[in-house]
Amino acid sequence: MNRRTTLSLIGMTLGLAIAAIPQASFAQSNLEDGIWQLNLGKSKYSPGPAPKSTTLYIRGEGQNRRLTAVTIEADGNPTTLVTMRIEDGQPHPSTGSPDFDASTYTRVDAYTLNISRTKAGKVVLTGTIVTSRDGKTNTFTSTGTHVNGQQFNDTAVYDKQ
Repeated sequence: MNRRTTLSLIGMTLGLAIAAIPQASFAQSNLEDGIWQLNLGKSKYSPGPAPKSTTLYIRGEGQNRRLTAVTIEADGNPTTLVTMRIEDGQPHPSTGSPDFDASTYTRVDAYTLNISRTKAGKVVLTGTIVTSRDGKTNTFTSTGTHVNGQQFNDTAVYDKQ
């Protein structure tokens, strides 16, 4: 090969490599994947009471995530919620809560999810989940009605472990 052809090939190779760099960043895992611990000092439960603790385990691929929430309620009773977070705007079954039996997730952007939860087809919770840009904080704001008819307005802040 002559010098001109060699330089052209090197230039094309470098160009392709540079173009591929942004694609590599999309292949990283979801910011929400991992273990999250409820930060009671930053959270607000109205009317309350707040749980003693909650740990979220989130894992998955693409837009599908399995969320397991292990909670010690204010009265000391443990509960475990399991839901599939499929971000398609359709309801999917959830287990472990008397307040709802299905969850619907809609992706707004890379950091924000809208959520609604239903019980027997009736909306009982609407909210937003926002993950911080650095991926260290997850904030879930929600309003709705508990199964006992009590209205709530909560902000749960989680720190990544």
